[in-house]
Amino acid sequence: MNQTLDLLETPTLLLDAARMARNIERMQAQVRRLGVNFRPHVKTNKCLEVTRRLMTSSAGPITVSTLQEAEQFAAAGVTDILYAVCIAPNKLNHVLRLQAKGVQLTIILDSLEAARRVVEQSKAAGQPFGVLIEVDCDGHRSGVRPDAPELIEIAHLLQAGGQQFRGVMTHAGESYNCATPVALRAMAEQERSAVVRAAARLRDSGLACPVVSVGSTPTAMFAEHLEGVTEVRAGVYVFFDLVMAGLGVCSIDDIALSVLASVIGHQPEKGWTLLDAGWMAMSRDRGTQQQTVDQGYGLVCDLKGRPLEDFVLVGANQEHGIMASRSGRRDGLLLPVGTLLRILPNHACPTAAAYDHYKVLDAQGHISAQWPRFNGW
Repeated sequence: MNQTLDLLETPTLLLDAARMARNIERMQAQVRRLGVNFRPHVKTNKCLEVTRRLMTSSAGPITVSTLQEAEQFAAAGVTDILYAVCIAPNKLNHVLRLQAKGVQLTIILDSLEAARRVVEQSKAAGQPFGVLIEVDCDGHRSGVRPDAPELIEIAHLLQAGGQQFRGVMTHAGESYNCATPVALRAMAEQERSAVVRAAARLRDSGLACPVVSVGSTPTAMFAEHLEGVTEVRAGVYVFFDLVMAGLGVCSIDDIALSVLASVIGHQPEKGWTLLDAGWMAMSRDRGTQQQTVDQGYGLVCDLKGRPLEDFVLVGANQEHGIMASRSGRRDGLLLPVGTLLRILPNHACPTAAAYDHYKVLDAQGHISAQWPRFNGW
């Protein structure tokens, strides 16, 4: 396959292979420096061709956010999988089916209530589950606080109930709100120290805690050391996006994912150029809205991925994107109908979720391959 972009229907999802390769090597070098294992998160890419480039072996390890991901990668021979969302009881039978196929699937939970349900289902099935306890390191989302009494109670309940208690994990989601390198380094240390403290408490109570897992792209990139941690998880680093660029984790030139769109009309009096890529193509994610530079619904670039001054998608309907100057000036680029542009996404995960494949760009900007991806739960 060696197509040029002008032969494609729009909108379509583009993946710059050279940028992606640089991003992967950058993370791998960082993990080597930190001296820990790496368990890449595949929720962003959901693609076997991409994930093969991230794993240390054909069996994994990987992190997933849906059991659909676990199924897809298990079918491709990946057997070491962490499902990094607190388990819902209605998914436990699915987990058992994956285990029966030879998958070492680890689940997570953060409450006594969930632990009891896991033990009950395990006893009914006559099969233990591999479990990590999620630790809340930043008050951002889920997890049990590292100093909470429930941490020890949950672990003892799992062990007494015959489960394979494997350790603790955490995710510093609040890192996405850090505005400076100093803040990111501090958040990385907060993430590390919280989960290491939790692991120490478990060991002091007589429990083994072989896995101590941390993970987010910003903290992985800014961690100064990971003493006491056994593995790192990260996912969006493969593509990066405008939120990551706004945090200073990457540059605009590192973003490997873009949406190819066409000019379909104009509203000259408003300074608008209309594109055929609305929120269905870009997602409604406005993750840069609270950052220093608001990138609207996406940053507009030429076909080589170079930003067009300060033009962004200032608005989006279902299938229409409204391109205009970020500063509000009215002398917009009245590009001819049919002009092709590339839009960089705010958040790579939901943008990619709108598509069932990537058109892979080679160094000359031609389409060298088409890689399938999947969605769903």
